Amino acid sequence: MTEERPQRGPRPDRPKKRDVNGWIILDKGVGMTSTHAVAVVKRSLSAKKAGHAGTLDPLASGILPIALGEATKTVPFVMDGRKSYVFTVAWGAETNTDDTEGEVVERTDKVPDPTSIEALLPRFTGSIQQVPPRFSAIKIQGERAYDLARDGEVVELQPRTVEIDRLTLVHHEGDRSVIEADCGKGTYVRAIARDLGRALGCLGHIAALRRTRVGPFTEEDAVVVDDLATDPAALRPVEMALSEIPSVAVSRDMAARLMRGQSIILRGREAPISGKIYATCNGVLVAVGDVERGELVPHRVFNLGA
Repeated sequence: MTEERPQRGPRPDRPKKRDVNGWIILDKGVGMTSTHAVAVVKRSLSAKKAGHAGTLDPLASGILPIALGEATKTVPFVMDGRKSYVFTVAWGAETNTDDTEGEVVERTDKVPDPTSIEALLPRFTGSIQQVPPRFSAIKIQGERAYDLARDGEVVELQPRTVEIDRLTLVHHEGDRSVIEADCGKGTYVRAIARDLGRALGCLGHIAALRRTRVGPFTEEDAVVVDDLATDPAALRPVEMALSEIPSVAVSRDMAARLMRGQSIILRGREAPISGKIYATCNGVLVAVGDVERGELVPHRVFNLGA
């Protein structure tokens, strides 16, 4: 005699994926990975396609721009933008990850005073050479540096040029300092804390990190995960990522040519003759490209119903 298996009811239908185009400027919480954040936003909005513009470590909080649908074509413009951070440096110890998640590799009893810190900051602004942290996503012969470091391999990363526009000491108490930074693409804040500690002779690592700006996106644009389903204004337009380049309005015929990947001639006294721009038709984003001698050559075209 065989035992009858209980009848299972029909599985609930999964929400149907839909075309969602625009940006979610997520205020990511501490402990969440950037990949998980993208998955949460994508699932919350039932979006077909999503990606982020610049990884934010699990330890860090703050601005994580997430592109949906056609907005993914504008991700490079956001990633190339300037970024702002506020971070706390814990003095007296250096870790192998340059933050509190790593193991302490060296300690000291020395703690810097605010005057010494402020006097040193100009040395780390402008165009400087910076060695990325060993635990970083940089590839070495096809392998991520953090994977090699976790396997116990000695990781030697080469210094590279980064741009740091501003470093400001905003608070100092005991063995902690809070610093604000404005910087360019490829800058590691963890490396700033490490190098400041070494230069001051007291060692240091990141104890807290928050990103407050990425390109055109600021904290004023941000929403938290819990507000995604209830805030219709959370979805920002695709062209918001292009706010730092000029725009030009084109006719329907010109828009049709651009949509086919064909170039157009821009006419009129105010028409740009060179540089990167984006084109709109009746207020809808059509293409982004380069103007060469008055001719707009599209590099990205958008299917937004223009």
